[in-house]
Amino acid sequence: MGNFSRRCSKLINSSQLLYQEYSDVFLNKEIQSQQRLDSLTESPGPISPRQPRKALVSSESYLRRLSMASSGSLWQEIPVVRNSTVLLSMTHEDQKLQEAKFELIVSEASYLRSLHIAVDHFQHSEQLRATLSNQDHQWLFSRLQDVRDVSTMFLSDLEENFENNIFTFQVCDVVLNHAPNFRRVYLPYVTNQTYQERTFQSLLNSNSSFREVLEKLESAPICQRLSLKSFLILPFQRITRLKLLLQNILKRTQPGSAEEAEATKAHHALEELIRDCNNNVQRMRRTEELIYLSQKIEFECKIFPLISQSRWLVKSGELTALELSVSQALRRKLTTRPVHLHLFNDCLLLSRPREGSRFLVFDHAPFSAVRGEKCEMKLHGAHKNLFRLFLQRNAQGSQAEFLLRTETQSEKLRWISALAMPREELDLLECYDSPQVQCLRAYKPRENDELALEKADVVMVTQQSSDGWLEGVRLSDGEQGWFPLQQVEFISNPEVRARNLKEAHRVKTAKLQLVEQQT
Repeated sequence: MGNFSRRCSKLINSSQLLYQEYSDVFLNKEIQSQQRLDSLTESPGPISPRQPRKALVSSESYLRRLSMASSGSLWQEIPVVRNSTVLLSMTHEDQKLQEAKFELIVSEASYLRSLHIAVDHFQHSEQLRATLSNQDHQWLFSRLQDVRDVSTMFLSDLEENFENNIFTFQVCDVVLNHAPNFRRVYLPYVTNQTYQERTFQSLLNSNSSFREVLEKLESAPICQRLSLKSFLILPFQRITRLKLLLQNILKRTQPGSAEEAEATKAHHALEELIRDCNNNVQRMRRTEELIYLSQKIEFECKIFPLISQSRWLVKSGELTALELSVSQALRRKLTTRPVHLHLFNDCLLLSRPREGSRFLVFDHAPFSAVRGEKCEMKLHGAHKNLFRLFLQRNAQGSQAEFLLRTETQSEKLRWISALAMPREELDLLECYDSPQVQCLRAYKPRENDELALEKADVVMVTQQSSDGWLEGVRLSDGEQGWFPLQQVEFISNPEVRARNLKEAHRVKTAKLQLVEQQT
């Protein structure tokens, strides 16, 4: 903590842009960049720098004046860079590498400025504190002040590196040095997310004093019309964004270089932290979900304990089971009944819905003995979106088959996909013909089989329904799931799609090589 008195950030004291707005502007620029490439492939090779200005301005002076520029301020626009001959010897890729590193510094300054408001204006507000119990205050703000302290030291070291050598400054080594601090504060903060969200919603619903004080605090000019909630979620957003910024740097480094190795280590450290954060959040949510379901489910067949540390819910929903029978007059009769499926990672439960959101399980099977298949049977009336469910070994140890109907085609495809055995990891270099989309609007999943999307995410599409849903694999981390078509746009240029795949494969290969070296 002694680093606080060593130097004062020039970026944080000058910039007026909060991270919520900064991040949104920058992501929009990424989207626009991809769109431009989609319509016109970028030409390789060095680009000509602009004509130098007469007056030279130091990097330190530039940091102080950064607030006068837009949120998209570029490294090559710094006068001391612009007026030097260094740009003449740099390729276009070298320049983009420097811009990617500079963006990490500038965005951290904007992030820290928002954290200052979150801590000083909200967390330290005596009026707000008076409306909260000690437990509510702890759950609401968690270790937010620790997050700010770590960001302060991180930005201080980033700026110092930048000022020491504006032309060859590094950021990945600084990230690696601070990775243990990131883990110390971000892991507990993100793990607390579930309690934080519940506490915040409960306070809004039941604490009128909290609502009144909060409304007054949020209306202050310093907040720029942004809500407390937008400040509380910043650490979740920043740690993910930091990993993507490192990924952009890694993609620009020379293959086999020391800078590539450093960028790979930094990226891997952030990736592991995010994975552990997500695992902690998922573990808590999954356990609570199982406990809730165990209170709602009864068995009329062979009983087995539902709660297990290794079990989680993959997908659930009510479908219609269709049964064909032949009457004494040899007439075919079609009957229907509601069936609720609870698909876990290791088993499938088939239930009859009961009042009060309760379920009576009449059959179950291990996941390895379950299979879903498309059904080409044509029936009269509204019986579309059919698929067959096969249980190769059910609760009685025998085989069973069900004909099921969903309301939409997307639900049918999602069930068949969820019931399939895990797919082998895709070889990205063999997926040039696969469609790709770019996310235009963030999407928060509503069901377990859906994919969370952030602006500018690029996803390779593996399946599409006729009613506006896509299944895909996010190129940045390999996560897969379903998402609505309205949140994305297709990338039509095959050269841009090929470039996206090559970059994703490059990052993946570098990470695998690092893991091999460490084992």
